[in-house]
Amino acid sequence: MYLGNDLIESVPINDKDLQVPGYLGKFKRNLKIKYQVLLQQAPEPPEFLVINPDLQQSTSPKK
Repeated sequence: MYLGNDLIESVPINDKDLQVPGYLGKFKRNLKIKYQVLLQQAPEPPEFLVINPDLQQSTSPKK
């Protein structure tokens, strides 16, 4: 979950459960509840980004 450019928290997900209705929504609801006070003070709504970290690493340039 991001607020502006700030990463507030990341949560590992099971990519096999992505097709289950409400799976990602559960995480969003829990994060919104956990950071309710912070979200009330924020000038903009939170953003949620879902990525596959394995894919991210495999496409990174090699050094």
